[in-house]
Amino acid sequence: MDKQELKTLVAQLLREMDVETPKEEAAEPQQGIRDLTQVDLRQEYHVQDAENGQAFVRLKKKTPARLGLGRCGARYRTDSMLRFRADHAAAQDSVFSLVPKEFYERHDLPFVQTMCKDKDQYLTRPDLGRRFDAQNQTIIRQVCGSSPKVLLVIGDGLSSDAITANAADCAAAIRQGLKSFGIELGKSLFIQYARVGAMDHIGELTNAELICMLVGERPGLATSESMSAYITYQPRPGISEAKRTVVSNIHRQGTPAVEAGAHIAELLHIMLQKKASGIDLR
Repeated sequence: MDKQELKTLVAQLLREMDVETPKEEAAEPQQGIRDLTQVDLRQEYHVQDAENGQAFVRLKKKTPARLGLGRCGARYRTDSMLRFRADHAAAQDSVFSLVPKEFYERHDLPFVQTMCKDKDQYLTRPDLGRRFDAQNQTIIRQVCGSSPKVLLVIGDGLSSDAITANAADCAAAIRQGLKSFGIELGKSLFIQYARVGAMDHIGELTNAELICMLVGERPGLATSESMSAYITYQPRPGISEAKRTVVSNIHRQGTPAVEAGAHIAELLHIMLQKKASGIDLR
């Protein structure tokens, strides 16, 4: 595609979005295009001449699912397609990018890494994301100590965006909540290339009674910032997944990080009293 064909395509897209085509001599980019990623999909309903449109609008306010987006002929509307591609790109970026070093340094989180060497290996070898080599095992023992009552760790998981957006506020709320129950947390770790099962190896190394891991979840098209908390009483390698308690959908459009942290602190207190997690808690 040559320069003229590209200009023609851009002009066509701008016309479809009701934006004035930039003049040839304009040096600055056109400011009339809205940032589609900032649009709340729960407010978007574009079906023309809908039989019961108001009821559908009320339904849409409960979900960011791509419903009622309308169409242009046999295809999606231009802004709907662009938003889909933007959200898909954000999800891919969150999976393949790393949590910035500045994040865990600013929050004084000692760094450890699972046995994965890079992101590609992390995605293809989940087993390596659950274990630590000898050097990192030493760091874990030094930082966490022996037989702590509660450990709070933060793992990047499948979404770096989820951690940078939510982990600090959620962890602070957990600390504050536990303090009100008379439980003081020690240092928290940051784990790169972390799978949920990494907490089991940490449990084996430290003999922790209870471990809570904040971890980035697999991003979807609704958000790339969803984080979960996985909590396990006396975690050990090979423990059943049914023994874990999960608080999920921690993000701006789900459960806010601070609210989730307060709830998690209360759960941790209950688990210590009942000495159980997951299905055993019931």
